[in-house]
Amino acid sequence: MFTGIVERTGELTDVTENEDGRRLTIAAPGLDDLHHGQSINVSGVCLTVETFEMDEQRSSANRTQSDDAEPGWFEVFLASETLAKTYLGELSVGDSVNIERAMPADGRFDGHVVQGHVDTTATVEAAAQLGEDWRYTFSLPAELAKYVVSKGSIAVDGISLTVAERHDDAFEVAIIPATREITTLSEKSVGDSVHLEVDVMAKYVEQMVSGYL
Repeated sequence: MFTGIVERTGELTDVTENEDGRRLTIAAPGLDDLHHGQSINVSGVCLTVETFEMDEQRSSANRTQSDDAEPGWFEVFLASETLAKTYLGELSVGDSVNIERAMPADGRFDGHVVQGHVDTTATVEAAAQLGEDWRYTFSLPAELAKYVVSKGSIAVDGISLTVAERHDDAFEVAIIPATREITTLSEKSVGDSVHLEVDVMAKYVEQMVSGYL
């Protein structure tokens, strides 16, 4: 499980295609506890770490400028189902992605329940700066509209956000500078794709009450 609190962005350094899917190598310095088989959220998609190399642990006295330039990295594999449901198949070397490791059992729960199970892709409809903050508008597919409410939670590219205003076919969110700077939202323009994951609690409620309606 994730919380939608993005830790950092990573950069695609290699992409390998084969008949079974696509393998991505992502440079992400500072991830100091990677291990084989762990779940990791990549721009809202729950993937599995296959191979990795963490940053070496050096004291600040022994760290040099060249040491700092050598990032850690990890590899993930995208199966056909993932490629069909997400836009990760469209990314290329040099593109950035949001990174969040799974929440530890004793960790602080700062966002909302995010599974990394993308419901659909949407597009950026508008992005405008309002003072120091930003206001983004994203398209909202009709089949997901019933799960999205004003002041409710939604994950956009793995980022836990609060719906500021909900329209029939779109929704708006307010973005503070820190969120925009630490995530890929700063690189998104009108027309770009994003992953949406609605609050899973809404789906559970729907299923539990459906027999009474």
